[in-house]
Amino acid sequence: MEPDLIRGSDGRRRCFWGAADEAMQAYHDGEWGFPVTDDRRLFEKLCLEGFQSGLSWRTILLKRPGFRQAFANFDIARVARFDKKKVEALLRDESIVRHRGKIESVLNNARKALDLVEERGSLAAYVWQFEAPASRRRPRVTRASLQATSSESIAMSKDLKRRGFSFVGPTTAYAFMQAMGLVNDHMHGCPVRAEVERARRRMRRPV
Repeated sequence: MEPDLIRGSDGRRRCFWGAADEAMQAYHDGEWGFPVTDDRRLFEKLCLEGFQSGLSWRTILLKRPGFRQAFANFDIARVARFDKKKVEALLRDESIVRHRGKIESVLNNARKALDLVEERGSLAAYVWQFEAPASRRRPRVTRASLQATSSESIAMSKDLKRRGFSFVGPTTAYAFMQAMGLVNDHMHGCPVRAEVERARRRMRRPV
């Protein structure tokens, strides 16, 4: 059986996926799983998870600076104003993943996100309603127990699709939840797991 934790180049133990190189180590240690309530970051991650479909997260992570430049730092209102001419320009941008459907999805989802912000006050308020109740949060996560979806990610995906979002299937929604801290799926024994739990206890849930 493959191990839950591996040691990185710095000797620190991490979740099995998080020690491939310095970029992945930094992402694992400082971002993944920590709770996020900033609308720009939430929108960025939702978009990048869509781009990741069929690719590795490492590929997307290394291109993230290019994505941020190309998509106005994922400012929702600015992206919502992108037009067909901008799509054609993005399809020539080698710093991002040049997939017409995924690029057009970002523009569509920005417009739908603006509707959500108008309705709920913030994208964060909408997203965090899908956090699992305490009774369904797992105190111990292992590689063998990892899941690709949850009842909450299925509900989020269904509701986003109903609202007109695209590239937001249940697996994409769950990966988004993992990364943005709605669940803590750091492996049992990973030092970052306890850090994430402390951050989750301190955070103020958006309403």
